[in-house]
Amino acid sequence: MSSTPLELPPALAVPPASSRRSRSRDLLVLVRPHQWLKNLLVVPLPLVAPAAWTAVSVARLAVAVVVFTLASALVYIGNDIADRERDRSHPVKCGRPIAAGHVSVALAAAFGCVLAGVLATLLVLVVPRLAWPVAGYLVLNVLYSTWLKHVPLLDLFVVVLGFELRIVTGYRAVDVTPSTWLLLCVFFLCLMLILGKRRRELEDSGATHRPALAGYSPGLIDQMLTLSAGLTAVAFLFFLSRTPSATGFDDLAALLLTPLGLFGLFRYLQILAVHRAGGDPVRALLRDRAIVLTALLTAALLAGLVVTGHVAGAGWLP
Repeated sequence: MSSTPLELPPALAVPPASSRRSRSRDLLVLVRPHQWLKNLLVVPLPLVAPAAWTAVSVARLAVAVVVFTLASALVYIGNDIADRERDRSHPVKCGRPIAAGHVSVALAAAFGCVLAGVLATLLVLVVPRLAWPVAGYLVLNVLYSTWLKHVPLLDLFVVVLGFELRIVTGYRAVDVTPSTWLLLCVFFLCLMLILGKRRRELEDSGATHRPALAGYSPGLIDQMLTLSAGLTAVAFLFFLSRTPSATGFDDLAALLLTPLGLFGLFRYLQILAVHRAGGDPVRALLRDRAIVLTALLTAALLAGLVVTGHVAGAGWLP
């Protein structure tokens, strides 16, 4: 009697550890962690308000970041499932896990259900006050994926509204009234970033991948980019000059931060027009040393002014 080893059927065989690690990595890529910076940059904006500088408010904002990260992950999974055939013909998006065949539709859907369960639990048990902006964001993205992304011009504003809902979520988390000028500044800035992305998509693949691009031309986008950049600068200046800040040195903050903000805008336009990048705004911004250094310097200056303002307000300075 031969002693041959028992072989499991393929359906019951346990995948090797390397295969499980590869699948976990593909699932992580599926939810685009490099895009999570959008939540880290936009949701904490309510910290500009003095009333938000408490440990409780910071903790609530951290939960808001997690909630919107989960919501955006669901959107990415849904988009990749719906666009998998179109993505396969795109020179860059063909590498996405579903389009490349690394993650099946069934596995992606199951992963999405798990994330949806975690998100629903947080919204019901931990932060119910954030339910309506998050629900609005999800509904808006469903409409975008199924219809609105094919409508020229309207597709831009739908994406930007998603960023505005992030800000509203942050303000609701800390129970602070949002600044109108800050909302407008972020609106125009996000519009500029989306236009830059459309500019690169139009040159790289045209309307074959995104039908809405048939309603644009490079000249039209360049005009809208210039207008959006100008409106961003104006809204930023009005925000600095008319909104009381947490620094206690409003005039000094405006004097120092205005040149940095304008330099950041000019540098991004240079990236689009000269370096012909910007197809992925987040990657373009993170990989550009000038913009990263400008952002770090802005944060350091703002933090220094805030700390100095608190110290002076406490009477610790002469």
